[in-house]
Amino acid sequence: MRLMIIGSLHGELSTASKMAIDRGANVTHAPTIDTALKDLRAGQGADLLMIDVSYDISTLVENLKSEHFHIPVIACGTEHDANAAVEAIRAGAKEYIPLPPDAEMIAAVLEAVSAERNAFIYRDEKMQEVMKLADQIAKSDASILITGESGTGKEVMARYLHEKSSRSGQQFISLNCAAIPDNLLESELFGHEKGAFTGAVARRIGKFEEANGGTLLLDEISEMDVRLQAKLLRAIQERVIDRVGGNKPVAVDIRIVATSNRNLNEAVKEGTFREDLLYRLNVVNLRIPPLRERPADILELANHFANKYSEANGLTPRDLSSEARDKLMENAWRGNVRELENTMHRAVLLSTGDEIGCDAIRTPEGSLLDQSLSTEDAVERAAATAEAITQSLVGKTVAEVERELILETLDHCLGNRTHAATILGISIRTLRNKLNQYSGDGIEIPAARETRMTA
Repeated sequence: MRLMIIGSLHGELSTASKMAIDRGANVTHAPTIDTALKDLRAGQGADLLMIDVSYDISTLVENLKSEHFHIPVIACGTEHDANAAVEAIRAGAKEYIPLPPDAEMIAAVLEAVSAERNAFIYRDEKMQEVMKLADQIAKSDASILITGESGTGKEVMARYLHEKSSRSGQQFISLNCAAIPDNLLESELFGHEKGAFTGAVARRIGKFEEANGGTLLLDEISEMDVRLQAKLLRAIQERVIDRVGGNKPVAVDIRIVATSNRNLNEAVKEGTFREDLLYRLNVVNLRIPPLRERPADILELANHFANKYSEANGLTPRDLSSEARDKLMENAWRGNVRELENTMHRAVLLSTGDEIGCDAIRTPEGSLLDQSLSTEDAVERAAATAEAITQSLVGKTVAEVERELILETLDHCLGNRTHAATILGISIRTLRNKLNQYSGDGIEIPAARETRMTA
C-alpha cells in the first residue's frame, strides 16, 4: 500500500504517518496539493491520498479526475464537529478521520482500501476454474489478456494477478483506453516533454514509466487507435518508450495486462486491431464468464455487497429474504457484477424491514426488478412491438433509422456511452463520431444519467 500524505507533518499527521508505516504502508509526503500533483505527474504513484481537511480538497479531487489519476482521498483534521466531515465528503473525500489518529482506524482504512481494490468474491465452479488458471500464471511475467462482458470484474482480476505476482510490492497502474481522447492517449501512455505541444507546460511522466517495475493495465484496449497500436507494440517488444517531443528512449520494466469486452479476433478481421499486437498481448487469455453463467456467485456477491453497503451507511446488516434471493437468481444480470452491486446498494438503502425483501430490489428508475410477463402476454407484446417498430420505419432513410436507434439506445443507457456502444455492437470511438455528427446538426445529445427530450 502506497500512502501519500498531503499537509504539514508536524504533530498529529506525523503520528498518523508513523502508524501507517507500522502497518506496512509505504508513506511519502507532499507539503501542498501542487507538490502532490507534481509528484504524481513525475511517476511517484500512490494507492491512497490522506490530506489535511483545511486544504482545498475539491481542487485536489478535480485535478485528479482531469488528469486521470484514480486514487481515493481520505481527509483528516483536528475538527471534531460533524460539519468538517460532511464538507470533506461533499468535496470528494472517501472518508474523514479525526485527529489525533487512532491506530486501529488507520489500520482499518488501509485494509479497506486494499481489500476493495483487490477482492475477488466467487463460489461458482466456473469461476473456480478461472481462478485456478489465474493463480497458475500470476507469478510469471507473461502478458495477459482478460476478456469478458462489461461489468464482469476484469479490472478486479487484473489487480488480483498483480497482488499474486512477484511485482506485488511495486506499482499497479491502470489506464482506460476508451476514456481518453485519441490525441491525448499517446501522452498518457508515454509521457511528454515540456513544450511538446500546446499546453505541455512541464515534463509529464506517462503510465509506462509510472508503472516501471510493476504492472500496467490497459483497460478496453480494443478502443485504442490502430496508429497508436504500432507504438504500443514497439514498447512491449523492446521495453523502451519515447516521450512525446523527446529524443531519448527510456527503458521500462513492466508487465502488461490488457482487457477487452469485444472479440479482438473480429477486430483484427475488421482492420481495427493489429494482429501482431494481439499475439503479443494474448500470451494467456483469461475469460471471465458473465454472471448468468455462474449462478452460484449471485447470492455470494449479493450478500457481500449487502454487508458492504450496510457498513458504509451505518446500518445494521440484514439478510436477504427467501423471496429476494429467488428474485436475484431469476434475473438475467446483463450488467453483470456491476449491475448486481448497484442493485444491492439501492436495496440496502430502500429496505425498511428486518430483512431485505423483494420490494427493495428495484431498477435505477424505481420499478420492481421483476417485471416479467406470462409467456402468452410476452409473445403478444413482442408481436405488437415489432409491428409498431416496422410501421415507424416506413418512409425514413437508413441514416435516419440509424440515428434514432443510436439515440434511443443512449436514452435507454441513461447517457452511458460505453454501455450504449456495447448494446449497439460498435466501438466507443464510432459512437462518439456519430454523436459529434448529430451534435453538429443541432440535435440534442443526452449527457450521462440524462434522457433525451422528445417532442
